[in-house]
Amino acid sequence: MVEEVNSRNPKTKPKRKGKNAFNSQMFLDSAGVTKRIAIFSRSQNIYSQGDPATTVLCIQRGSVKLSVVNLAGKEAVVAVLGPGDFLGEGSIAGQSVRARTATAITPTTALVIEKNEMIRVLHAVHDFSDRFISYMLSRNNRIEEDVIDQLFNSSEKRLARALLLLARYGMQNEPQKMLPKIPQQMLAEMIGATRSRVNFFMTKFRKLGFIGYDGGFHVNPSLLSIVLHD
Repeated sequence: MVEEVNSRNPKTKPKRKGKNAFNSQMFLDSAGVTKRIAIFSRSQNIYSQGDPATTVLCIQRGSVKLSVVNLAGKEAVVAVLGPGDFLGEGSIAGQSVRARTATAITPTTALVIEKNEMIRVLHAVHDFSDRFISYMLSRNNRIEEDVIDQLFNSSEKRLARALLLLARYGMQNEPQKMLPKIPQQMLAEMIGATRSRVNFFMTKFRKLGFIGYDGGFHVNPSLLSIVLHD
């Protein structure tokens, strides 16, 4: 069940560390956006494919997967988002229903903004709209890179890149030291491979010291060598 919290309560605001390319929390606050805070439990659907698209959300803490299901019932994970990322932005681009399902991978806190309020602020506050557009273009570039990755790279490289993205590598001054526990089946769906292949490469990465499980799952920046290796 979604737990909603008054956005003015300072106890609900997370302590942010590092520097995101787009500090969404700061600009939402400075732009005077009317919003509410919603808390989602692990594995809870934030919204489902086909639901009315009436809000935009900004993740404060936690991780969210975006997935789609085809007519045959097959699910594909298309993105995993983290703190500072927006989801549901299709609602302000004319989508009347959700094109994807958003599910909390870990306990997640998000700012919820009504579609009309988001449109109003984008029109009224040019600094905010400029940075939001820049953020969305950057994310679109990442989606294009994901497609290229799927077409031309091996499953080993795709897995390495997915883990680095989950660790927010290159998105802030200090990448996340610990990652939420993500099922290998979900990783397999993200990179278009089987679970057994993911398990094989995860074991290889652990033996090489690229990932570890001491005190929680973590990814070392040295994993980048797999992505860069020809």
